[in-house]
Amino acid sequence: METNDKITEQPSRYDHLEEMTVGELLVHINEEDALVAEAVGRALPQIEALVKAIEPRMKHGGRLFYVGAGTSGRLGVLDASELPPTFGVSPDRVVGIIAGGDEALRRAVERAEDIPEQGWQDLEAFQPTADDTVIGIAASGTTPYVLGAVSEARRRGLLTGCITSNPQTPLANASEYPIETIVGPEFVTGSSRMKSGTAQKMVLNMISTSLMIRLGRVSGNRMVKMQLTNAKLIDRGTRMIQESLGLDYEEAKRRLLEAGSVDRVLK
Repeated sequence: METNDKITEQPSRYDHLEEMTVGELLVHINEEDALVAEAVGRALPQIEALVKAIEPRMKHGGRLFYVGAGTSGRLGVLDASELPPTFGVSPDRVVGIIAGGDEALRRAVERAEDIPEQGWQDLEAFQPTADDTVIGIAASGTTPYVLGAVSEARRRGLLTGCITSNPQTPLANASEYPIETIVGPEFVTGSSRMKSGTAQKMVLNMISTSLMIRLGRVSGNRMVKMQLTNAKLIDRGTRMIQESLGLDYEEAKRRLLEAGSVDRVLK
């Protein structure tokens, strides 16, 4: 797919943006954002297939790696970093890797995404095995860093998937389980941090949350293994124990702090 054929690079449906009022800008951005959930909905069978493929591997001790550049890389790191405090899972079970390293989380690193060999080299630092999964995230579906990582991971027997906003891309072709969220042209032409990024965040939420539930990190609808890292989470956990065991607040809190997590109290 040539660059000018990419849906993510096609002209916005709107023009003369600089002449719009703030209200008009917000309305039209919101109109475009409303299309994202529909695009993700169309991709649900693809998402389901990938989650079902990952689940037994993670139950066998495998890890999940997100690999991306720019916005896509940042979203992968964000999703991975939120799982330990939310679900009490070890931070080495789901890992986000971004082209250019941690520095690229805050500022663009020049040409970091253009080296296809670097993606796998960055993965190699984690000594990946055949039980691991690599999900490449790239709105364009052509980012060399991501494509190189996924291609080499698949060649070496890892499970591979991807999230992209264009159909039939090299990245999708390189992945066993491609997810294509076709959100259409961006409000600002080519600005894939907008609709494409929103779609990526939604899909990552679905993948990681579904896996955490399937791995036993949730009971009922509650995050019973969450880390007690602040007063809000201690209060939330205390109220879970209160409701489940019929204790007063102080006794529930005492047991929670003594045990270190909700699930240990409720066992």
